Amino acid sequence: MASSVETTLKQSPRLLPASASPIGEYRRGGHSRRSLETTSIVDISPPEIVERRSSAWSGIAVETVEITRHEPFEYRFQAACHLLIAAELAERDDGETVLEGLPRSTLRDFTRKLTFVPAGHVFRGSQKPRVLSRTMYFYLDPTGPLADPALRFSEIEFKPRLFFYDRDLWEIALKLKSPVENPGSMHRQYVEALGILLTHEIIRMNSDSRRCGQAARGGLATWQQRRVADYIEEHMGDDIPLATLSELARLSPYHFCRSFKRSFGMPPHKYHAVRRIERAKQLLSNRELSVTAIALKVGFGETSTFTAAFHRFTGVSPSRYRSNLD
Repeated sequence: MASSVETTLKQSPRLLPASASPIGEYRRGGHSRRSLETTSIVDISPPEIVERRSSAWSGIAVETVEITRHEPFEYRFQAACHLLIAAELAERDDGETVLEGLPRSTLRDFTRKLTFVPAGHVFRGSQKPRVLSRTMYFYLDPTGPLADPALRFSEIEFKPRLFFYDRDLWEIALKLKSPVENPGSMHRQYVEALGILLTHEIIRMNSDSRRCGQAARGGLATWQQRRVADYIEEHMGDDIPLATLSELARLSPYHFCRSFKRSFGMPPHKYHAVRRIERAKQLLSNRELSVTAIALKVGFGETSTFTAAFHRFTGVSPSRYRSNLD
């Protein structure tokens, strides 16, 4: 958990560049060269007892951390980003946790507990682990592109919270763990949508936060629907960032997602996936194209991934679908 291993980001208001793409990375101790490349991992003493996996998108970085040996260790975090910590498994025989603004804690078992460290706050501690802990870390850029401007996310004075439980935050955290451990298992737009939800849930749980702006009640205007749909058709095989689609509609990502679903009956990431399969169906009628070539044309890096997605939407494999066209 938080009390397991801590990560520190450089004192920069930008967590990740706007062009950052999801990267899955595995490392034992030390630093990752690619994922979280604009961040600095704090020293964990001793560093060799830690294993990390991480992925990063625009405005959010996610890391899973595991302790590999039953040895005492220390940790520390302070950065210009917010940090949400989710402890999947965390028990200690001895130690303490200190979060600036709150009393220190010597809680022994904080499995399935959350901790929120507002930007700039000091978070540190030490412990003698009872079990080999597993923890998830979520680094949120206060000025990131996924934060709805209407929320004034960067202006909210968040309260620190130590060892609490919130079902909605926990469920989102578990969903965001998947693309870290299995890169490519989730569509980028879906991950970004989860990031937006995470931002809103953090605001909700903050008792002194400002009220969120009213979500758009209606769907997209006709020109917005046409513009977004045309863009998806033209970039069928690309990994389209949610921010790109929302900019085309001139809406914040949060309002765009809600309005898009009202208009199309499904979230943007699912609509894109459906359109890819529909395009694949058309291409399968061309016998000169192999299944592998079609997979690449519609944006799948591997034939097996394409086959699984095609079967999920149609109930048959691409090859069987093609044979049924005879």
